[in-house]
Amino acid sequence: MGDADIIPIGTRGRPGRGTGGRRPSSASRGLAGGTPRPPVDPPADPPAGDDDARTDTAAETAGTSAVDRPAGGGRAATTTRDRGPLAGVPIGDWLAAFQHAAAELFGEESEQQLARFLAFLRRRVTGDYVVDDFGFDAEMTERFFIAALRPIAQKWFRVEVRGIENIPATGGALVVSNHSGTVPVDGLMTMVAIHDHAGRSLRPLGADLVFRLPVVSTIARRAGTTLACSEDAERLLREGELVGVWPEGFKGIGKPFSERYKLQRFGRGGFVAAAVRTGVPIVPLSVVGAEEIYPLVGNLPSLARLLGMPYVPITPTFPLLGPLGLVPLPSKWMMEFGEPIRTDEYDAGAADDPMLVFNVTDQVRETIQQTLYTLLMDRGGAFG
Repeated sequence: MGDADIIPIGTRGRPGRGTGGRRPSSASRGLAGGTPRPPVDPPADPPAGDDDARTDTAAETAGTSAVDRPAGGGRAATTTRDRGPLAGVPIGDWLAAFQHAAAELFGEESEQQLARFLAFLRRRVTGDYVVDDFGFDAEMTERFFIAALRPIAQKWFRVEVRGIENIPATGGALVVSNHSGTVPVDGLMTMVAIHDHAGRSLRPLGADLVFRLPVVSTIARRAGTTLACSEDAERLLREGELVGVWPEGFKGIGKPFSERYKLQRFGRGGFVAAAVRTGVPIVPLSVVGAEEIYPLVGNLPSLARLLGMPYVPITPTFPLLGPLGLVPLPSKWMMEFGEPIRTDEYDAGAADDPMLVFNVTDQVRETIQQTLYTLLMDRGGAFG
């Protein structure tokens, strides 16, 4: 060991390694909790040569003078046992710390963002916000609904948008799209695409099932969805809103994966009649990518009837992987808005002509189908 200084275990050692006394000092006893002892008069000087007693006395005197005894005869010093976790820190220091943390997190515009957020909360608490007759809350939709969906559209599905210039900048229009994906995620992504690229809010027409679900119905109303009926659709179009419709309905989103990108029947053309009555253009929309997020390989019709659902899907990941199977696969999405089909050239009673409605419906369906084939060729691999 050379010149190393070895101290046997159990010895008192040198000062700085423990006093070696038989009694702990008052400072040590204070760390263990309990009721603090009242100050006592210092004991008489120990006999000369008794180093251990002198060390204990000095430690007790130092602990009493520093903690238990009041300085200068005034108020006793506050100990860690008496002080709260936030005591002793001025409010200004806390505010400065929060401002510094916000600046580090949000950047130079942290104060403006914080002020806007606080103003938003104040309006929500006081009820100073606007909701239209259908329950649409534009501010809530933009700040939370669209903001929450935007990263999914940009990072997960990598949505590519084409033909956005075909969306009218103002006035009413009817966006007609194919429907797919087992779960109607394509409608949500369409709302994000139109909001971010065209600067307008899409008002989707939803099925009855959407408004029978407890939580979903409230969110859908706030986000601008209304019941898929001619009266509501025509009223929104006359008010200059951008309305979205998916004529395939549950037949589109619930079709097997083997029939992907093959359009189902477009109903009776009620959306065409609504557009003709209001004289607004019809914008065909083709969406590629939604078919692969939940590939439908099976169905449980008995369970679906029991639950009152149109179908209970079986996919390669659900229900095999449980809740993890609800995560959509990250397919590559492409959306193309086609050239608007004008309806303002028809007479007022043309909406009641079944042949005209059928022809326009078939024109919209064929345009979407052909565009789907083109987009599939341009996209290549589903997850590329």
